[in-house]
Amino acid sequence: MNTIKACIFDLDGVIVDTAVYHYKAWKRLANSLGFDFTEHQNEQLKGVSRVRSLQLILGWGGVTKTEAEQEQLATQKNIWYMEMVNQMKPDEILPGAKEFLTTCRKVGLKTALGSASKNSMTILEKIGITDMFDAVIDGNKVSKAKPDPEVFLAGAQALGVFPEECVVFEDAIAGVEAAVAGDMKVVGIGSPDVLTGANLVIKGLDEMTLDKLYKL
Repeated sequence: MNTIKACIFDLDGVIVDTAVYHYKAWKRLANSLGFDFTEHQNEQLKGVSRVRSLQLILGWGGVTKTEAEQEQLATQKNIWYMEMVNQMKPDEILPGAKEFLTTCRKVGLKTALGSASKNSMTILEKIGITDMFDAVIDGNKVSKAKPDPEVFLAGAQALGVFPEECVVFEDAIAGVEAAVAGDMKVVGIGSPDVLTGANLVIKGLDEMTLDKLYKL
């Protein structure tokens, strides 16, 4: 008998891809300070907090700022990022995401979002899928960053299921580690060479089926 009762989805890189907006906002900030910011450097910020990301960027640019100035810069970056997020449209949902969410709900599986982003609700509203989640756990509701399992455990609790009854969908190593630490099965979105701790790795939710889910 299958024990899977719920699916918990990370947001960025799984349902949408706002990485390009983060990159553009950080690049604009770096340029305003007199240096450039490359895509290669941006890759090193995946899963890193806004404050730590800023410190790394300032270090690469050889720029020193006080704590108060850093706070202002981080706020400015987020303003530019949110300007782009507020222009998002439903067609920015990644291939297969809406379809798989619909399938899960049709067969009675509960669904939750588990994301560190504090902008999750805004993004879900912009792409028009807020009603496809029974619970939304984001950076406004948890304090511990992945690989701590807090966000996923909070999701399971909100859905009224046990952790071992959940499958997490994640694109980051820290997220996969968080799911494993929370005693959940995990489907990695990306490369099997990178997401080695996942039970299954696919390129995107357009490759996901209920058959694959129930075989985990």
